Amino acid sequence: MKISMTRGLVFIVGAFAFFIAICVPAGAHHSFSAFNMNEEKTVTGTVKTVEWTNPHIWIWIDVADEKGALNTYGFEGMSPNFLERRNWTRNTLKIGDKVTVSYRPLRDGKNGGMWINGKMEGGKVLTMGGSSSQ
Repeated sequence: MKISMTRGLVFIVGAFAFFIAICVPAGAHHSFSAFNMNEEKTVTGTVKTVEWTNPHIWIWIDVADEKGALNTYGFEGMSPNFLERRNWTRNTLKIGDKVTVSYRPLRDGKNGGMWINGKMEGGKVLTMGGSSSQ
């Protein structure tokens, strides 16, 4: 009887440890801690590249500073699957497109952050919730 109780306890502790090991990384993946969620910034630039990859897309734009030098900004977006269900495609943004991006800045001060929305030259608004014309 004592051996059976010990095995049961070991099983419960092991199952709990397994559960924690699985859940903690999933929570970290969906963390917004890299971004200042209390601040919103806006920049205008030219699309340099779009990385249409999992788990999240990345959009890189070149932004001219006050002296005319180009600085590259990186913006994290939602997953391709999520965006495709909301009318985005891998060709929604093309290299050379001009876009004004509203974003949550990175806490470390680097150029870029979490994409909130972008407005194309023609007025089309692209949000991480989907694309729409305005």
